[in-house]
Amino acid sequence: MNTLIALILILIILELFEAWWQRSDTMIGVLALGYHYYQKSIFLFFLMHPSFYYILFVILFTQVLNGWMVTILLFKSVDLFFKITMMQNIFVQDEVDEVMGSILYEPLSPWLFLTGVSLYPFLLFYALT
Repeated sequence: MNTLIALILILIILELFEAWWQRSDTMIGVLALGYHYYQKSIFLFFLMHPSFYYILFVILFTQVLNGWMVTILLFKSVDLFFKITMMQNIFVQDEVDEVMGSILYEPLSPWLFLTGVSLYPFLLFYALT
């Protein structure tokens, strides 16, 4: 039980770190913050998402790979590759249609960045119990 609590607390800390560095008022701001690291190195961009690697570590450490763990990996993978695709389209190829452009500048709720903190620890708890 102590191991379970420690694993979940570490995930919460990593998710708070990710929420902290990605925090912005608009989606274009979030993508610009990510693109700052992506420009330096794609590996640095991936390193700025430590909870993804932590989930891989938890899978190897606990030898648990069930539907909940696959769900966490799927969400995190889709999130990473969606951000990379959007950054490529916006900042590299400059291909943004009118509808997407208007969505990118809409204000974001401050609570949006805490969805990972509220979602992934519960999924990890279900996966490990």
